Amino acid sequence: MTSQMTTTPVPTVQLRGKDGPVPMPQLGFGVWKVPNEEATPAVAAALRAGYRSIDTAALYANEAGVGRALADSDIPSAEIFLTTKVWNDKQGYDATLAAFDESIGKLGDVEPLDLYLIHWPAPQQDQFVDSFKALLHLRDEGRIRAAGVANFRVADLQRLHDELGEYPALNQIELHPMLAQRELREFHAQHDIATEAWSPLGQGGELLEDATIGAIADRYARTPAQVVLRWHLQLGNVVIPKSVTPARIVSNFDVFGFELDDLAMTAIAALDQGKRLGPDPSQFPG
Repeated sequence: MTSQMTTTPVPTVQLRGKDGPVPMPQLGFGVWKVPNEEATPAVAAALRAGYRSIDTAALYANEAGVGRALADSDIPSAEIFLTTKVWNDKQGYDATLAAFDESIGKLGDVEPLDLYLIHWPAPQQDQFVDSFKALLHLRDEGRIRAAGVANFRVADLQRLHDELGEYPALNQIELHPMLAQRELREFHAQHDIATEAWSPLGQGGELLEDATIGAIADRYARTPAQVVLRWHLQLGNVVIPKSVTPARIVSNFDVFGFELDDLAMTAIAALDQGKRLGPDPSQFPG
């Protein structure tokens, strides 16, 4: 068993579940592009640092590694919030249900899964409504606690409601200061859809080297990454920064001891260029 240090309480957002709100930590740990064998020590390091929300996906091919870290931890499973996602090639009602079973087989004893997402709308396939119907079935059967999506546009979200009578509990989207997604976040707020940011740090590089971010980091005696993560938290976004470096995993969690003022928040908001680093949901997969 892995011993754990005392942790900082993380604020939660409330997701819509079948029988009432489902609390989700606002700061989580992502494992995109982390090889399966590296996922186990990375997740173990994140749990030691205080993270209690882990985000994986079938596409990442590391669900088994994540599952091993959770099984090896002495943290009660009820205290860990776990997310995984169905990939595009498994969309459709029956295929989504089968994909869920496959993911659970790799993750281990994690039912009910806290959150299951459709990874992309894949509009050319036109199967995401049937896939979300499968997610609602899993929720109603008690196999998942909340049903959500990722990379959905306003029109996609509205179609789910029009055809199935329900919006997703959460939409995980590319979101960082260079792509602030204001219109989509406003739609989420109007319809009780939580906003979760993937690539919240803009995949490093240009954003973390930006002079505005650097000046704010200097003023608060924080790292650029901590400043950007704090910006997300104050907007109400759920964030899932990813790293395999233990020191950076700890640093990314240390974002609760300060608060950005209005001047800093406004300066960061001015960086929005509508600049995507990942695929356009309207065209992916093409």
